[in-house]
Amino acid sequence: MTTSNGDAAEGGQFLRRARVSAAAKAIFDEDINEMGFVMNVTRLWAYRPEAISALFELMHLVTSARPFTDRERGILITACASKFGDSYCSLAWGTKLAGLAGPQLAGDILRGKDDGLTAPERAMAAWARRIARDPNRTSAADVAELRQAGFSDSDVFAMTVFVALRVAFSTVNDALGVRPDAQFRSEAPAAVLDAVTYGRPIDTSPQSGS
Repeated sequence: MTTSNGDAAEGGQFLRRARVSAAAKAIFDEDINEMGFVMNVTRLWAYRPEAISALFELMHLVTSARPFTDRERGILITACASKFGDSYCSLAWGTKLAGLAGPQLAGDILRGKDDGLTAPERAMAAWARRIARDPNRTSAADVAELRQAGFSDSDVFAMTVFVALRVAFSTVNDALGVRPDAQFRSEAPAAVLDAVTYGRPIDTSPQSGS
């Protein structure tokens, strides 16, 4: 893809390629070490790498009193991202969750089916979807359901802020045109790929290096 000014842009994003500062190179290197390539979303956040680091530090801070397991985070994010219509986070976290809990369960959550979850996990997924869909329509009864599932008010606050920050992250990425990495075509399980029928299409040009 090229922008209107003719500058190449990775991953479908609408902005020109950001200058690779030392801070940007650091987050690129993190991707390469963890994923083997630089993710399209990371290339976008090269505009303000300190901001994405601070955002994820804030997510960690709000959940530090009651740290969520990787499975719980996967449930919260896939439920939120799918209801919000964000294909990128749905594919990324659907793939991670598939590795933790199986492709079928991950695909089901992305479709809004929670039969394979425990009662507390179902309550978490339902709450994440409510926040992503329309936070003004939540009610005291919804919070009561979370309490009945075993969550304290502190837990509810933590998961609410966590999901809200994920929505903010998705909003920036989606609004600026970032497409899911081409690698998901081969790395995401079929159950996850088949479930993600919304949002921006997967990129066609694999990225590598910085």
